[in-house]
Amino acid sequence: MLLFLPQIPAKMYLCPMSQNRKLKLWELDRVDESTFKAQVKFPVVVVLNDIRSLNNIGSFFRTADAFNVEKIYLCGITATPPHRDIQRTALGATETVEWEHASDILSVVQKLKSAGTVVCSIEQAEKTVMLQDVPTLPGTRFALVFGNEVNGVDQDVIDASDVILEIPQWGTKHSLNVSVCAGIVLWEFAKRFGV
Repeated sequence: MLLFLPQIPAKMYLCPMSQNRKLKLWELDRVDESTFKAQVKFPVVVVLNDIRSLNNIGSFFRTADAFNVEKIYLCGITATPPHRDIQRTALGATETVEWEHASDILSVVQKLKSAGTVVCSIEQAEKTVMLQDVPTLPGTRFALVFGNEVNGVDQDVIDASDVILEIPQWGTKHSLNVSVCAGIVLWEFAKRFGV
């Protein structure tokens, strides 16, 4: 089976690797924290449904910073900053990404939907939209719901979602680590809004 994915226009630099110097951190031309907080964010929020691993939570913060996400909702048993193990992987992103804790995820989902946000649960279900079809989704603001490492997204959250997104997989395993999943999904939305 051949896969044809959309081409992303990019500058291509073909040269011998010995002439391709790795950049230092200070050469990456990243914005500082105050500029990041003030800049317009992509119209995407992340909702965490009972994420139990503190390292995964930290990874979500770091990835949300990288992909210019508006906000993270930490729901249910999902721990909140400050915590040493969250900070270990967030590397300071808990200070740059806006976040809020809510004990009841369904109230967050309903609040987002009533504000016109398209709620997308990332899950495997009977009726899904494949991730490569994100550019065709209707809507201008999105909430991405990521589920517990063992049980995934709660069924009642799936029932309340507008879209169920699925990442195509060709291996023998049934799922990806949730923080890896976040990076893949957020890149697809970043391409929609920022590339």
